[in-house]
Amino acid sequence: MRTEVVILQQPMSVCVPPNHEVTLRVQAIGTGALKYQWFDKQQTEVAGGTEPELTVSLQISGKYICRVSDLYCNYQFTEWVKVRILDEPGVSCMWRGEPHIVIHPISQTVNPGETFTLKCAALGKPAPAYQWYRNGRILPKQTTETLRIENASADTVGSYLCAVSNNLEERWSEAADIEIAPPDQHPTPTLMATDKVALLIGNLNYNHHPGLMAPTMDVHELANLLQQLGFRVVSLLDLTLQEMQAAIDKFLQLLDRGVYAVFYYAGHGYEHSGRNYLVAIDAPRPYRTDNCVCVQRVMHSMQERKAQLNVILLDTCRKWYKQKGPSSEIKPLAPLGNTVYGYATSEDAEAFEVQDGGKSTGIFTKYLNRHVLKPQRVTHVLEQVSEDLGKDPLVHGRQVVEIRHTLTEPRALTDPVQTSGHTMELRRRDACWKQANVLPGRRSLDFPYCRVELSFSALFSNVLVVFGKVRNTSAKAQDCTLILESEPQMQDIFSGSGRSEEMDSLLVNSSETPDCTLRLCCLQRLQGSLVIKVTLHYTHMQTKARLTESKELDIGRPLIASCKLNPMRPVDRRQESRVHTVDHMSNIRYPHHQNHPRPGRPYTRKAENRLQSSAKSTSMSSNEPEENDENDSSEFTM
Repeated sequence: MRTEVVILQQPMSVCVPPNHEVTLRVQAIGTGALKYQWFDKQQTEVAGGTEPELTVSLQISGKYICRVSDLYCNYQFTEWVKVRILDEPGVSCMWRGEPHIVIHPISQTVNPGETFTLKCAALGKPAPAYQWYRNGRILPKQTTETLRIENASADTVGSYLCAVSNNLEERWSEAADIEIAPPDQHPTPTLMATDKVALLIGNLNYNHHPGLMAPTMDVHELANLLQQLGFRVVSLLDLTLQEMQAAIDKFLQLLDRGVYAVFYYAGHGYEHSGRNYLVAIDAPRPYRTDNCVCVQRVMHSMQERKAQLNVILLDTCRKWYKQKGPSSEIKPLAPLGNTVYGYATSEDAEAFEVQDGGKSTGIFTKYLNRHVLKPQRVTHVLEQVSEDLGKDPLVHGRQVVEIRHTLTEPRALTDPVQTSGHTMELRRRDACWKQANVLPGRRSLDFPYCRVELSFSALFSNVLVVFGKVRNTSAKAQDCTLILESEPQMQDIFSGSGRSEEMDSLLVNSSETPDCTLRLCCLQRLQGSLVIKVTLHYTHMQTKARLTESKELDIGRPLIASCKLNPMRPVDRRQESRVHTVDHMSNIRYPHHQNHPRPGRPYTRKAENRLQSSAKSTSMSSNEPEENDENDSSEFTM
């Protein structure tokens, strides 16, 4: 007697440190010998994954599913199981899988009416469950890693604990005491912002200089943290000089009296005549100051807008280069007492990125992200970053954080936003910010025998991800395959080795696995509407014919494309090759990265700035600038 395939035991999700060996198990019954095939999150067969047990050792999070089938073509799929990776070097080699708490909640003193957040995260095999308590009493429905309490009052003060458990053991987090700040004996105005805005730029794919790995994750993680602090964030990757200048101009439009402003840059950079310069992806080799963005000019413009707090954070090198031509001329403003510079490294020194545990990160940004949520004066936060980086053996003696500021008040990035009395300015900034961040809504396209649902996600303000899912499939159609394309075609800057996996890891937490995914980058170069072409291949069950249906969906100019940072200009035939548009993408080259650092080894963010040997002879007799004076310019891996 034949029986259906029945899964008796589902594989269990786990949370483990990088490179920790994990075995996923499925138990099933059916008629005769059963066959097993494991698949990864791309629905690709796992090599060798043909047993009830699958052993993996990952550096970034992943998802798996197993198909169990019998000899009679009956089959069942398990539930998707997640292998989550949390960086925790202190786990013992004897660890059996009991909960090991990596992040404990932190005590806080909050003002009445504020929102506060507590976080607890733990390793576990299987992945642990969470339950929050206040003053020893269970908090109903508070069963996730993060506890968010709004409108702090006397009813919310107390001692908070999180119980973390799996089938092996239960562990308790450290207690976090929440207190309400007492009213000042001498009334002083609470430090507040009328708004908070941030522009984050990461350049990694350079036309004429070595590429970088870390800006992608650095910008993404810092953007998420600043959003938790109430910042309106615009995050952009791979900008030309024109695009950087246009993005900064848009950013400046968001600044006004009372606003907290953060400008962050990760990529190649250098220092010349006391000025810091940010290297655009299209900067020539060798470059001059007018090929780059002057940091001090950006700060000067921020000050002109009368923002309440101006913070510039630079994860870039500051090597001194001797160049012909004057440095940027900037007329000083009257002292405002509201500026902060956080440099990843000191003068005439390099900043490093490292690939550790399968994740690329700038070492400065790694420690910045660790402290940025703390409710402390912004300069104190940077001092803690400096202390942690100074203890890092990878860069000890080679990279030291430098902090410069003119703060006269203890302002913090966690200060609350007070909008009363600033309604008109807030509405104007809100409209300007939304222009760069509004996503297309979920759309559905009806095909003869099914419906295709499209949803959208923004990993960055100029990177859109389109998800396609086939639903309500009729019995007349089988083996449906979905393909998504765009018109015009947008280049995928993350297709290089190692990059695609990091980008996919940002989407691991999606609740449902799509049938097809399309990643659209460099939206700032879009000159018109973006059209998504949806192609469906399927087999008609009656005729057995393989059929194809296509439909198109115009989604306009999504995200940063609506800001027109790269407007089409009349083309001068003498300079036609310099014009970068979506239709001229061949002019912008994204090289494969030959100089990736090995895991755990630092990699410099110093850009090569010498002419190629074939060009040296011509530059000496032409109007091209002489090569810049850079020591050890050919060495990139330290």
